[in-house]
Amino acid sequence: MTDTNNAKGQPDLVPAALFGLCPNCGHKTLFSSITAFADNCRACGLDYDKYNVGDGPAAFLTLIVGGIILALALVVELNYYPPMWVHAVLWMPLTIAAVVGSLRVSKAILLILEHRNQAREGSIDHGDEK
Repeated sequence: MTDTNNAKGQPDLVPAALFGLCPNCGHKTLFSSITAFADNCRACGLDYDKYNVGDGPAAFLTLIVGGIILALALVVELNYYPPMWVHAVLWMPLTIAAVVGSLRVSKAILLILEHRNQAREGSIDHGDEK
């Protein structure tokens, strides 16, 4: 079995994102609900509020998942010609599950990478002004 901690004692990126592990200590404390981050880690006290993941993953993933679901729906329609209610029963839950699941993982990945790279808000470097 492989060790899920890297040299700094932090969990690896993929397991941490999939299971909602704290990027600092590895406890399962990253999320307070399905896609909402907790305020801080209950184990080590890391403040998750200082990280700004934003809405980028939501917009990006909605477009990607929408394109994939549309392609699958067209394939099913052109090959099997099911009634419209089959499409509604099949694609609506699948779309919701895919967006929520991928959103949770992508938000976790961004927060973990922001923590590991010590990313902060950008500023303009004016060089050596005299």
